[in-house]
Amino acid sequence: MTDDSAAPPASSEPGEALAALAQATAALDNAEDRPGQFEMARLVEQSIASGKHLVVQAGTGTGKTLAYLVPAITGEKRVVIATATKALQDQLANKDLPFLAEHLDADFDFAVLKGRSNYVCLQRLKEMSGGEQGQLELDTLAVVTQAEIKKIAEWAGTSATGDQAELDWSPSDNAWRSVSVGSDECPGADKCPLGDPCFAEQARRRAAAADVIVVNTYLYGLNVASDGAILPDHDVVVFDEAHVLEDTMSDTVGVEVSPGRFTALSGVVGKIITDPSLTGGIAEIGAGLRDVLGDEVGKRLTAPLPDEIQEVLTDARLRLGDVNDTLIAIDTKNEDAKQRKLRAQTMTGRSISQLDIAIEGREGHVAFVSGSRESPRLEIAPLDVGPTMTEGVWSKRTAILTSATIPSSLAERVGMQTSEVEVADVGSPFDYAANSLLYNAIHLPNPNDGGFRAKANDELEALINAAGGRTLALFTSYRAMDEAAEEMKSRLDMPILTQRDLPKPALVQAFTDSEETCLFATAGLFQGVDVPGKTLSLVVIDRIPFPRPDDPLLSARRDLLGPAAFSQIDIPRASMMLAQACGRLIRTSTDKGVVAVMDPRLGKARYRWDIVSALPPMKRTRHRSDVVEFLETIRDT
Repeated sequence: MTDDSAAPPASSEPGEALAALAQATAALDNAEDRPGQFEMARLVEQSIASGKHLVVQAGTGTGKTLAYLVPAITGEKRVVIATATKALQDQLANKDLPFLAEHLDADFDFAVLKGRSNYVCLQRLKEMSGGEQGQLELDTLAVVTQAEIKKIAEWAGTSATGDQAELDWSPSDNAWRSVSVGSDECPGADKCPLGDPCFAEQARRRAAAADVIVVNTYLYGLNVASDGAILPDHDVVVFDEAHVLEDTMSDTVGVEVSPGRFTALSGVVGKIITDPSLTGGIAEIGAGLRDVLGDEVGKRLTAPLPDEIQEVLTDARLRLGDVNDTLIAIDTKNEDAKQRKLRAQTMTGRSISQLDIAIEGREGHVAFVSGSRESPRLEIAPLDVGPTMTEGVWSKRTAILTSATIPSSLAERVGMQTSEVEVADVGSPFDYAANSLLYNAIHLPNPNDGGFRAKANDELEALINAAGGRTLALFTSYRAMDEAAEEMKSRLDMPILTQRDLPKPALVQAFTDSEETCLFATAGLFQGVDVPGKTLSLVVIDRIPFPRPDDPLLSARRDLLGPAAFSQIDIPRASMMLAQACGRLIRTSTDKGVVAVMDPRLGKARYRWDIVSALPPMKRTRHRSDVVEFLETIRDT
């Protein structure tokens, strides 16, 4: 375990949580003194006891995971931990919580709960393995897929959880879809003959009995949208990686209608209805949606929706009404057929509900098209998630929001009242002033200037040479990444990898394994990259990562805020993204390096201090000679 730390500072007066944290961290290898961890634990303990919400920024290396877990456990209240990534969810479940269970003098149970489609469905396995209909369904699948289904069935017979994450191999999407169901399809345990041994239901029962429940933020959003139907009642919720909370909640409490939904629905209905006019009609809805939405990708839509989109949605609503009537009329005594019927009815009914909302529109929401031309999605999202969060979370339980970087406007953006929340920053244990340098190439042209790229490439070449490779270069567009990578490949002898070359885990590993290698990437690697040591000595960021001005949801929110939009939306988001990128550099107390920002606005614009103040407290320079000297010292050490 590398995220968390050691004994409390000598001046602390530990309460129960601080004493427990000291006990736990004393058992860690290579323990270090991290006062920020104990300060955060004190704040979390205080928040749980008082019921006042807490937003706490804990910089890289603080050990925030144990800083909230220990007081959550000692507080003797049921706590839900919501994480933004599966990687952190798995870390909590497989490392941190078992570690605390072993080293704390506290009796607690924990459980992990995931979305239903993460678990194999025993009823689907039963249907696939028996009967004429199951054999017909299997026969439509490729031989390789059939073999994978058989392998999954054998594993399910021995698995205690049925969780796909426990497989030591990766089944194809087709194979897993054949043996799992999503929440939009499952009729529920009380209507399923295998509802009692169901893996997803077992996970829910374990969660209902646990003191600490680990979920992802998306599932928590679905719980809010369903008025608490998914998760057991709880006293405290901790949102880790809270910088993405607003966006995740917008996704989950809004409405999405996509061609893929109807492709999937056609398959589900086709398992019980053999009328090709009905199943083919559902598939046609998807094609019609693709046609009318494809040209609107990235655009905000009018309210009411444009006529051509409204017509397709209305036609879809009528067709699904016919499908639902046909399903209701089916009378069968065969249990497997009953289950196919129930799943088809459930998914059809939920699709109808989504269509009704899309057709009628929602006050305070904005409609836009996301995705790609081939896979467009009609989304209807709330302009302000605050009212939903207040009703579903803030008014019901104590909330703790934490991340290494938190936008300054986060509490306000998610509807927290100033009087009801404490906002804190416990810093980082790393000596940024001594070990890092923030360089702004203020002499370069504005990024929108035609001469920017050529001069930025000259700057990049000089910096990479000084670092001896060891560079993570981050760009705000694929085009900029590709251009810079091609240029550097023609100028440098060092290996240059780009985000297009390998999947992310293999890409980061290849970069980690070679000190001379440089990695060029886009916004997807502004966070989640952990490469300690000399392999990464230089992080280059091509421009301040402002959100796109034409982002349809953000543009609607800007219109709502008026002149305050730039300071409330654009500056906080750009600051957070830039801070996340800077956070790639210093991962341990011995790391050293440079963050170079090519965008001269960081040193010139009127808003520059709003951004700089959100970054780690690095020593700053505008002179390349300072950077070259510092990098050469690191390289030669």
